[in-house]
Amino acid sequence: MTTIALPAALTVRNLLEDLLGRDVTVSVADPPVAADLKRTVAAVYIGNAATMAAVLGLDLALAAYAGAALGLMPVGRAEDCIEDGALSPLLAENVGELFNVLTSLLNREGGPHIKLYKVYLPPEPLPTDAQALVLALGNRTDLAVEVARYGKGRFSLSLSW
Repeated sequence: MTTIALPAALTVRNLLEDLLGRDVTVSVADPPVAADLKRTVAAVYIGNAATMAAVLGLDLALAAYAGAALGLMPVGRAEDCIEDGALSPLLAENVGELFNVLTSLLNREGGPHIKLYKVYLPPEPLPTDAQALVLALGNRTDLAVEVARYGKGRFSLSLSW
């Protein structure tokens, strides 16, 4: 099986800046722990054989801020969602689009074709295998991402192969 590679932090930053139309800063972050999963918006990506290839988790703060920035909404909408512990339907739709575009971080010429399978929004729990991958140490990148004039949160990408 051909493997996929983790994107560089600069690649993540550049893609988010282009997509959100805002300055974005990234730095290394600690990986999430089990208690963080209740407030994590996650996307499961699959490969050609419909096997899980990666899980990308955004903590609720980053998901709300990025979704609001993508939709050109005021930061107050994102802050309300963070306080409520769930994304509004409009922010959830924007985050789904964000996850879809972030698929490009996983697809490389000559590599396997990776596609978005499903987005899990709190309070919907991740399947057990996706939870295990989000929490696994190893083939992963964890970044603190700050979207200018919005806010900061965690980006965690874990690859299964």
